[in-house]
Amino acid sequence: MAEIKDPENTIIIELKDGPVVIELLTDVAPKHAARMKELARAGKYDGVAFHRVIEGFMAQTGDVEHGREGGDARRAGTGGSDLPDLPAEFSRLPHARGTLGAARSQNPNSANSQFFINFKDNDFLNGQYTVYGRVISGMEHVDKIARGEPPANPDRMISVKVAADA
Repeated sequence: MAEIKDPENTIIIELKDGPVVIELLTDVAPKHAARMKELARAGKYDGVAFHRVIEGFMAQTGDVEHGREGGDARRAGTGGSDLPDLPAEFSRLPHARGTLGAARSQNPNSANSQFFINFKDNDFLNGQYTVYGRVISGMEHVDKIARGEPPANPDRMISVKVAADA
């Protein structure tokens, strides 16, 4: 696992194949980083499915309303948390391999709990979706997430923790 420089702003996602360590970019997207920490600390991401995983593009998860074990799998990807939506925090950071992007509807200010991890550089997303984290270790585990929209047997985030609490 990577050396964690700032445990308060680092997320550890446990997947079936191992841990994924994410450095949150609090200087670039402070509201999105704070939201991820709040939901992680409340245990909201634990057991949530990767509901949209496109080969050569990205793996999307974070629907804490419908994506949990026992939730309505047909609606996974349509929900969020009970917290208000976030305003866009667009930056010049590219959607490079391993970056975390905030999933949203057509409204740029509609991101809530869902996010995606880029499998490759996706420059066409630059300036249109908030980048608020980057994988610093465990991208090989992200690469093994089951593909599909939705996957027949979706992988889940077993647990999501702020490193300071782990």
